[in-house]
Amino acid sequence: MNKISISEIFKPSLLGFLSITIFFSAFAEGEDKVTADHFPLDVSEIERVQAPQVTSYADALADVQEAVVAVYTARTVRYRQGVDPREEMLRRLFGYPPSEQQSGEEEERRVPTGQGSGVIVSQDGYILTNNHVISDRSGRKADEVFVTLSDGEELEAEIVGYDEKTDIAVLKVEAEDLPHAVMADSDNLLIGDIVFAIGNPLGVGKTVTMGIVSATSRDLDLLGEQAYESFIQTDASINMGNSGGALVDAQGRLVGINTAIVSQSGGNIGIGFAVPMKIARSILISLATEGEVRRGMLGIYPSRIDANLAESFELESTEGAIVTQVDEDLPAGRAGVEVGDIILEISGEKVRDDEHLRLIVASHPPGTEVNLLILRDGDLINIPVVLGDIENQTAANGSLLDGVYVQNLNEELRSENQIPEEIDGLFITDIESDSPYRRRGSDLREGMVILRINRQEVDSLSQARNALKPGMNRFYIYYRGQFGFIGVPLAP
Repeated sequence: MNKISISEIFKPSLLGFLSITIFFSAFAEGEDKVTADHFPLDVSEIERVQAPQVTSYADALADVQEAVVAVYTARTVRYRQGVDPREEMLRRLFGYPPSEQQSGEEEERRVPTGQGSGVIVSQDGYILTNNHVISDRSGRKADEVFVTLSDGEELEAEIVGYDEKTDIAVLKVEAEDLPHAVMADSDNLLIGDIVFAIGNPLGVGKTVTMGIVSATSRDLDLLGEQAYESFIQTDASINMGNSGGALVDAQGRLVGINTAIVSQSGGNIGIGFAVPMKIARSILISLATEGEVRRGMLGIYPSRIDANLAESFELESTEGAIVTQVDEDLPAGRAGVEVGDIILEISGEKVRDDEHLRLIVASHPPGTEVNLLILRDGDLINIPVVLGDIENQTAANGSLLDGVYVQNLNEELRSENQIPEEIDGLFITDIESDSPYRRRGSDLREGMVILRINRQEVDSLSQARNALKPGMNRFYIYYRGQFGFIGVPLAP
């Protein structure tokens, strides 16, 4: 089998280079607050019938086709008269100095930069699409987004919000009584179910292709590390421009948002992926109601159970996830979860493996109480846990070092301290006045970002604590735009 390199994994949209100021408010002042009930879900299973006499799905797809829109993005380019704006954009892109032809007044021009698809999911104009449809390759958002409805009307869309970890974005147009898709529970899909991909591939216009569900719960790292993936795989043809479009079942209900393909040629070869509606709808509700996505966390490190591990624990299957680390100051540790516990269910939902556990937990907002069904020493026990906030994993009364408090980087800290998106680690929020690390000779400073401790990357408080050793420790840090190493002593 030929190996597929990262460069051969394509996200099917035509994108350029753009920038934006994002507005997360989805509501005008005075309007009623949107709730989850605004986005109903059809939880009934499809009627599976062996019916060779079926000759058309036109009636089933008629309504949902009206809900699929084309999405176009643009950026504003400033240039001087007499200068080719495309040349100036390429100069900026590749780091060349401006053209010598600087005569003339400065003007602005709207330059089309990308296209994709979207799905209207409410009659008042909420639209689901992909984050990468409204972003350039560096992650910057479009200056302007427009959607073209089925009747040809073009409307400017507001970016309500986006979530890079699921590649979902939510747009809003000012309109009423729009045709919209019926959202269905993607958990009811079975391998072999008929599905249709609807979108605007390669700008040719609205197109419907047919296939089956080839697999479910695919986690392929298409969105990068720390993303949340559980893709529906389908052989329904998905091409560039289909991104953000609809994956629908044989009853015309929306079950997924088409997102990516794997290909050695760049064209469709029957391996396409869609974000399941269960995930996409949860992101929709979070962004439309709160303006942000907040994810719960337990404060543990789970591992997958292989056949050998299952045998050693005398398990009948490899389902579930085993707890390998617990932070005693975080929710699971405070609730009594221990190393060696096997988590079988979360609030009645069976856990397939460690990645599925992470996905289930992240689908609940912080503050939610979940019930863990745990196997411990052959006994089944239930442990209720109130989830913490994954964006702030700092223990309530804990610290990394004596008097040194840290927390995970979030958007607010990044913005306040001008920390680039690619920097990830633990932010030093406070060093107490009586801490030995505030005394003369210590190089630790509030506002530093700890990237690694003794060569180990640290993304959480428990990771950082485990990386420490008696004696001198080597911290790799980011501070005020500079990277560097500092020595930090720890008493044995």
